[in-house]
Amino acid sequence: MRHARRRIVQRGARLAAVGGLLCGGFMVTRAVASEPSDASRATANPAQAAADTGAGLVSRLGTSRTAGNWIAADGRPVVAVTDADAADAVKRAGARPKVVTHSMQDLKSATQTLSSAPRVPGTAWAVDYTKNEVVVQADSTVSATDWSRMTKLADGIGDSVRMQRTQGTFTTRVNGAQAIFSTGGRCSAGFNVTSPQGEFILTAGHCGPEGSIWFSDNTGRQQEGRTVTTAFPGSDFSLIQYDNGRQPSDASNVVAIGGGNGVRITGAADPTVGQRVFRSGSTSGLHDGKVTALNATVNYPEGTVTGLVETTVCAEPGDSGGPLFSEGIALGVTSGGNGDCQSGGTTFFQPVTKALTALGVTLAGQPAQGAGGAAQPSAAPSATAMASPGGAPGAAAPGAVEAVGGTGTASTFVAALIDPQNVGPGLLVIGGSVIALVATRFIRTEKDRNAYRRQYSQSWG
Repeated sequence: MRHARRRIVQRGARLAAVGGLLCGGFMVTRAVASEPSDASRATANPAQAAADTGAGLVSRLGTSRTAGNWIAADGRPVVAVTDADAADAVKRAGARPKVVTHSMQDLKSATQTLSSAPRVPGTAWAVDYTKNEVVVQADSTVSATDWSRMTKLADGIGDSVRMQRTQGTFTTRVNGAQAIFSTGGRCSAGFNVTSPQGEFILTAGHCGPEGSIWFSDNTGRQQEGRTVTTAFPGSDFSLIQYDNGRQPSDASNVVAIGGGNGVRITGAADPTVGQRVFRSGSTSGLHDGKVTALNATVNYPEGTVTGLVETTVCAEPGDSGGPLFSEGIALGVTSGGNGDCQSGGTTFFQPVTKALTALGVTLAGQPAQGAGGAAQPSAAPSATAMASPGGAPGAAAPGAVEAVGGTGTASTFVAALIDPQNVGPGLLVIGGSVIALVATRFIRTEKDRNAYRRQYSQSWG
């Protein structure tokens, strides 16, 4: 029994290494090698506590006396208020008040006026709580005529709106990378979710329409599942149902972050402005940044999406659908944005709680009441947790980092080749050629990625 257990562990480590090469190590994983120790778990984290304090004050004081809340650089909650009495109430609660001119009602009225105007692809707007204004962005595709028309509209609304030109173009992040493949493009898996109807992958809605068939390899040999529900435009989320017999077997939810490691997802919550967050994607890997706005509206060429989270996290084509998280808490799935991970840019995310509620699903391994509700207790960063670079006091980490025993679906085909217990003598020769297979896949992917970028070079500014 001891030898059998050792073989299983060794095989898991071997699959983690090979799967990491094949998938880039950034898909939702199905199994983990070990559980974090009880000592590494915590009942809360500072960012979530600050967010809860600020949100509670906004709810109690109302939208006519407040204009949003955020987390300051020192980790303290800040609440924008419109009068001195509200400022005193915020102080008594242990938060920091900031007296502003425009209430949340004023700012929402401004965004409603913008939304009622004719749609201009290449524009986006969101409320900047820290500046007490609505920021309207227009990318390089917006004509001078449309820019002038929108500027006049903003002038009519008043000084609560600020117009801003931005580089590149606002596009959905599809194609150009490994992860999950369909005839319509390539995307990144988000989170494993469940319902009484089965097991699913939650990803972006623009990745493919209902009925799209997904594969874990770009040769179309390893079918993973089929899109059964999608919402895009308007929202940006979809469900891919695993094929029968290919569901996650351990009811876990681990996001792979490369190097044979993953972060266990322990719950779902709404992000807060100022919160440090992390995104994992199959093109650009793991990156971090901050939440800059909530309830953002983006006018993609394919249609308008509302209610998005705006961040400074970079992303590139192929990162679509990938997970946004912090301290082990699921926050969203990648929708789109502009720029890249060399020059930076803005990336928008579909809030995960809204998607879970709309779809009637829960995160794998979480109780049913977790959907759309408050976050479950988060795992504290372990000794190997990846702290954010240059973090200020209260800076977040991805979550509890642990070794993964399998990096997703793409390792299945390779596992069948390299496991001597599952193959005949003739296939052992094929098993010895796995390195060549990996190299071929890598070269093919790089060629596809370069071809995509050449084709869409004008769209990426």
